[in-house]
Amino acid sequence: MEIERKYTIKELPANLGSYECHHIEQAYLNTEPVIRIRKQDEEYYLTYKGKGLLAREEYNLPLNAAAYYHLREKADGNIISKTRYLIPLGKPEFSSAASLSPEELGASLKIELDIFHEPFRPLIIAEVEFPTEAAANAFLPPSWLDEDVTFDYHYHNSYLSQQKP
Repeated sequence: MEIERKYTIKELPANLGSYECHHIEQAYLNTEPVIRIRKQDEEYYLTYKGKGLLAREEYNLPLNAAAYYHLREKADGNIISKTRYLIPLGKPEFSSAASLSPEELGASLKIELDIFHEPFRPLIIAEVEFPTEAAANAFLPPSWLDEDVTFDYHYHNSYLSQQKP
């Protein structure tokens, strides 16, 4: 199960270059249900995602380069390219009203900051994955994150793949 919230950002972290990053290319064979292929650096995957915005089923299967490029020829719409920075959240904050378990409070969280390349530049989206929906709902984002766009389908990569640049 994938449980994540998405945000626009106010500003890039000053030390962005110091974080681990990956170069991602992904294409969609279908958008409902979502069937995606992804090249992340030199790793390749086929992903199925169920319905949902905050929480949904997700299954990843490994591919080899030949299978990825074969399927890439069959993709519909835009091929999305982006750089993803992995930014650890040292001590995430949660609303005081939340009654979260010690495991939820102590979960190791990170921000996946996606900087999109053409044709979607200058789009930048931050995603945070959570162990439970309760933790996702209680999360208080750092001040450099802006609008919560979790429930706005316009920010889903599968939607972007179908848009004219």
